[in-house]
Amino acid sequence: MSRTLSIDDTLYRYIVDHSAREHPAQVGLREATRRHPHAGMQIGPDQAQFMALLVKLMGAHRTIEIGVFTGYSALSVALALPADGRVLACDINDEYTRVGKPFWQQAGVADRIDLRLAPALQTLDAELARGAAGSYDFAFIDADKTNYDNYYERCLQLLRTGGLIAIDNVLWSGAVARPSRDADTLALQALNDKLHRDTRIDLSLLAIGDGLTLARRR
Repeated sequence: MSRTLSIDDTLYRYIVDHSAREHPAQVGLREATRRHPHAGMQIGPDQAQFMALLVKLMGAHRTIEIGVFTGYSALSVALALPADGRVLACDINDEYTRVGKPFWQQAGVADRIDLRLAPALQTLDAELARGAAGSYDFAFIDADKTNYDNYYERCLQLLRTGGLIAIDNVLWSGAVARPSRDADTLALQALNDKLHRDTRIDLSLLAIGDGLTLARRR
């Protein structure tokens, strides 16, 4: 079986140096996040640029992000949207999200990011209750793993036919391929199994970052 090329730090730096085209605000936010005790939660510039390209290819206008952290991924998607595009950004931590706000302003896209500080399921259910089903183009899930399946099901309802869900951390540093008793790992294993069988979507699981699943609503 052919395998994906193993990527060490030198090769990864080459990939970033020869691919990433970051706005100065993206660079600044990455640097600000580097000093954060949970900096490992942030996606890399290669993954951010890949998602931004997907958003542009889709001609997306309305997107969802579940798990904002310091706001780098929201910024990256917002920069890829047209002027009237919006990111419904769901998080519960004002301290973390506050880090990104000056950089959203610097990039001129703060008005495209609708930050909702509340449990994401509450925000998503409210969107469904107001009749927003089928009205979103793209969703990015990168939050508490035990709720991934719940987020997925809500996002699948909120997305239009042909809409795309990107799900982060689906390889979980390789832990998903081994027996485990860890709740996060078990949740990811169950979701990966479910998505593989789910006839409502077209599917690709990619070895980007910590694993990125793309699920297109049929």
